[in-house]
Amino acid sequence: MRHYMDEILLLLAEQLAVVALQEDLGKGDLTGGTLLDPEETGIAELKVKQDGVISGLQWLETVFQKLDSEAKVEYMSVDGDRLRAGTIAATVTCNLQSLVAGERTALNLIQRMSGIATLAGRFTDAVEGTRALVFDTRKTTPGLRAFEKYAVRCGGGANHRMGLYDEMMIKENHLYLSGLSLPEAIQKLRDANPDRRLTAEAESLSEAKLAIDAAADVVLLDDFSLEDIRAAVEYRGMGDEAVKKTHLEVSGGVTLDTVRAYAETGVERISVGALTHSASALDVSLKVRR
Repeated sequence: MRHYMDEILLLLAEQLAVVALQEDLGKGDLTGGTLLDPEETGIAELKVKQDGVISGLQWLETVFQKLDSEAKVEYMSVDGDRLRAGTIAATVTCNLQSLVAGERTALNLIQRMSGIATLAGRFTDAVEGTRALVFDTRKTTPGLRAFEKYAVRCGGGANHRMGLYDEMMIKENHLYLSGLSLPEAIQKLRDANPDRRLTAEAESLSEAKLAIDAAADVVLLDDFSLEDIRAAVEYRGMGDEAVKKTHLEVSGGVTLDTVRAYAETGVERISVGALTHSASALDVSLKVRR
């Protein structure tokens, strides 16, 4: 599926570009600023050097137009495309000094986002044909969450909550610090925020049953065995219509080797923190056309 950054993400990209370019350029590019003629124009090609899912292409325009208002980007691909090694995804035309000054800043975010999209694509492929969707988590790089979660979508994955503000999620610490039982906490949150999605984390099958009975929107089965996951799915299936609407989510230690087995238990959601905290960067380059 093809994706484009929305207005909010593009606005964030504008802000990030200012910080990222300042970080790299400081008072100016000592090498390119001395050797290259700012009046001459060149073309650079963004090449994918290994198979993967591309993400973050619009970042090219953001970066290079900050350096050269006349910079132009031509796209041969769109975010979400699965590309073969050797594919030219886009070209950048601008003055020579800007071309070399913006290279690394442009590549750093694109290779990061494309690596996440590629890993998300592999997980999504692994659960194809089941009812399960693969979700990310809040284990993201500070300041880059919106970009990294967008990259997950480019790879075919789904986004968990963006932060603490858009969905409710009861974890062990909340119960310990509040002194509430899991059903009590669910009811209190329902009363306070009836229009918000509520996830309840369960660390045992008995806790999962309590959360299912309380009709949480999602019950997160944290580090459950396959046997206990199947038991939770079966228990949910025996409930009334309200209970049957509860989605079950697997979390904790999910890998490409194990995700299929989890998906085949009948859960609707599988969350994988590794999508954003452990994805390897996709190898991409920005070389001047000779």
